Amino acid sequence: MNTRAYVAEGIGTFWLTFGGCGSAVLAAGFPEVGIGLVGVSLAFGLTVVTMAYAIGHVSGCHLNPAVTVGLAAAGRFPAGQILPYVVAQVAGAIVAAGLLAYIAGGAPGFDLSVNGLAANGYGEHSPGKYGLPNALVAELVLTAMFLFVIMGATHGKAPTGFAPLAIGLALTLIHLIGIPVTNVSVNPARSTGPALFVGGWALAQLWLFWLAPIAGGILGALAYRWLSEEPSAEVTGTDALKSA
Repeated sequence: MNTRAYVAEGIGTFWLTFGGCGSAVLAAGFPEVGIGLVGVSLAFGLTVVTMAYAIGHVSGCHLNPAVTVGLAAAGRFPAGQILPYVVAQVAGAIVAAGLLAYIAGGAPGFDLSVNGLAANGYGEHSPGKYGLPNALVAELVLTAMFLFVIMGATHGKAPTGFAPLAIGLALTLIHLIGIPVTNVSVNPARSTGPALFVGGWALAQLWLFWLAPIAGGILGALAYRWLSEEPSAEVTGTDALKSA
């Protein structure tokens, strides 16, 4: 059991959810100086960059069940550690969403059921009113490409020290593309936290934001594994998991 790795994943996913969703809820539309879609996209990317440098050596900095499952499917993470990683990630996202709901609730006129917490959705709950099939394809493809980049950036022959930048910029690009479609999940934990507090439609649609990212993550990781068959190190951050 590697408690430090699990705690690191919880803290990292807290930061991703609080920073990314928080930028959307608190700062995106702030009068005259709101950061907008580009700012929110950059915020999500920055959470990954900062945490990758902070905890990458502790846990591998997955922060995302789709990343954990995808890496395991491609042989880059021990399958026996999937469950505790995912539990830690979801827990971190829930705490972040709860804290964000409290802070946002301090603004006059804020209504959680109306304003939401950057929850993911399709149909009437998609920012651009995109339907279920469009949302499914978008989440599948975007997560597949995210795992493709992660697999390559963390490969032993990739430029040393630049993986966090490549992965963070990939997540920024993913949000620039996908926010109008679903608010962008590519991360079941990030989706679960806000959905639990928004309730109703967000919980009813949450299944898609588990299914599509995990399927896409597996596809992207396996595609890279086929492209580059050379074995590479596990993305765990420590030697402790290897003997767990």
